[in-house]
Order: sequence, then structure tokens, then C-alpha cells
Amino acid sequence: MLGQDLVACFTGRHEALPLSRSDADITDSRAIAQAIARSRPDAVIHAAAFTAVDECERKPELAFEVNAEGTRHVALGCRDNRVPMLYISTDYVFDGTKTSPYVETDEPNPINVYGKSKLQGENYVRQTVERFWIVRVSWLFGPLGRNFVGTILDRARRGEALRVVDDQAGAPTYTADASEKVKQILEGGAPGLYHVTNQGYCSWFDFAREILAQAGLEGVPLSPISTAASGRPAARPANSRLANTRLAASGLGLLPPWQDALRRYLLRESRARN
Repeated sequence: MLGQDLVACFTGRHEALPLSRSDADITDSRAIAQAIARSRPDAVIHAAAFTAVDECERKPELAFEVNAEGTRHVALGCRDNRVPMLYISTDYVFDGTKTSPYVETDEPNPINVYGKSKLQGENYVRQTVERFWIVRVSWLFGPLGRNFVGTILDRARRGEALRVVDDQAGAPTYTADASEKVKQILEGGAPGLYHVTNQGYCSWFDFAREILAQAGLEGVPLSPISTAASGRPAARPANSRLANTRLAASGLGLLPPWQDALRRYLLRESRARN
């Protein structure tokens, strides 16, 4: 999902070389090393991940193989070829107990396998690569791949009554906006850790209500439920809000509000269908 918009964002001004799993499986250290050595890129953006949070909980070995060891393989390839690396990480590295948005200097403490595996990936990047960026994003939505916006719209159009969690807070983030900011960071941002999200925060319930309103589906029944009542295998942080503190200080500018991002995404999807 994010990868498609990253490629689109970099194509034109830069020569983008997207690699699929068949091109270079990140769990295969030799394949990754050869791919980086062969292409000799100016930088590597590592966005590949096992992101299905509940599946990670069911398959922890696979989660760490992909998100931790796979990232280590990419980091080693970058180190050995003296290539800068940008790693896409997640809000789920935090436990959600803080009462205000998380800043880049807050100590991570993940509460699920997905978050733990991604944090281990972050640590491998820090320990291995000389010049790196780590970009944490949250609640991504965009074209291709499963995402919350598509799920809500699909179920609403089938006439289903919706029950959505209202006790988790975060920042919905459009992949097109995040990709543009990643490009700006890579082109001119000092190395290090950044939080990159659309501005503003909401609960999943509030997000669903805004999706239905913007799509003209306000009549679809929507009711709030608690995280405990949702019965998901993986724990979720109650507070996933990321403060874009370093981004603001860098002078690169902040992303637009998430409501505006949602409007542009829905317009893009409407045009793609017509």
C-alpha cells in the first residue's frame, strides 16, 4: 500500500527501482545483499513488512523473521555497500499508556508481537547503518492492500451494521501524503528518527463516522464498542498518537489534516472506478 505511493512519488525526479518479494526476498540475506550491490542505489527505502497485527500474534516466528531479521538483512546490505537507508516503522512500538501524543524521544515499549518485531528492526538499523532515517507512521490508508477505509466502505455498501472500537486514539495517515514527506526527508532532512502522520487525532469510531459522512453513507448503522469487546488476538495501544515534533523543527512542514487527506483519497478512488 505505502510502497505504491512511494514509487509514484519518487518516479520522475529520481530513478526509482521497486523490488518485490520475487525480486529480492528480505528474509534471504544473500538475495538482498546481491540486489543492493547490483543496483548501487543512492539510498534504500525499506517499506516491506508483515503488517497484519493479529496474524503476527498468531505467527510470531514469521513476524520476527520478516520484520526484524529481514530488516537486519537490508541494513547489512546497506552497510556493506555504504548506502543510506530509510526504514518505515510504526506507532505500535509504544504501549499506549501515555496521556499525550508520543514524541520521538519517548521510550518505546511495544505490547504486541508486531510492535516488538518492528522495534527490533529499528534497533538493527541503528546498530548497523552509518547514515539512516527511521520514519514511524500510523493508521495508514491508501490504494491497494487492506486498510480501514476500504473495509468500512465495503461493509457499509453491503448494508452491514458497523461496530467500531472507540477507545483507541491515533492519526489516520494517507499513504500519498506520507510518501511525499518521506521524499522530502530523504532529500533534505537530517538523519535520525521522525514521526510522520497527517495532523489531528481521532478514535477508530470517529474515523469510521467521518468516512461514512464523506462517502454519503451517514444512514448506515454505526455503534461504538470497546477494545476488550472486539476480541482481537493482539493487544492494541489505547494511545497511538504520534507528535511530529522533529518534522516541525526540521522546517520540512507538517502533513495536512487527516480529514482533508481522507477527502482526497476518496476522490482519487472515485476517479479510479469511473
